[in-house]
Amino acid sequence: MTRGRVVIVPGNGRGDVERANWYGWLRNKLIERDVDCVLENMPDPVLAREEIWIPFMKEHLNCNENTVIVGHSSGAEAAMRYAEKHAVLGLVLVSACVTDLGDPTERASGYYNRPWQWEQLKQNTEWIIQVGSTDDPFIPFHEQQQVAEGTAAEFHQFSDKGHFQSSAFPELMNILMEKLMKS
Repeated sequence: MTRGRVVIVPGNGRGDVERANWYGWLRNKLIERDVDCVLENMPDPVLAREEIWIPFMKEHLNCNENTVIVGHSSGAEAAMRYAEKHAVLGLVLVSACVTDLGDPTERASGYYNRPWQWEQLKQNTEWIIQVGSTDDPFIPFHEQQQVAEGTAAEFHQFSDKGHFQSSAFPELMNILMEKLMKS
């Protein structure tokens, strides 16, 4: 028996998140295992602005203390900022970073304009898992390591997954199911 529900928060971009990367695949696999899972197109999908995404996560996606937020890329930063102020069951951070990497679109999101509140984030979560790859073409590995250090996450490191943009992600499914079964 699992505890909690899962909300998948995608990275920024255009298009239908159901067909993007592994998001729809993971949602369908979780539902097959009787895990309540939510995946929706986000408002402001290109800039992924914090001022729009955080309220949407709270009010529309109903993220709360029984929610596991699975965030990919910009969605990982949204998940971390959300958990700084709101209690959640857990976080799964995929391709997370700590700076805007000099990218004006990332800078416009608002996630990087102040220090990360690592202690508050950890107090508001029961557990944190991070997934990163040394060959990520967008997020330097040292940025991913900074997230792991700041969050004290259970870090699952890969060397051949890039930015985790495949259509299926069985490793993540296994890691998440194991954690949900223990929660």
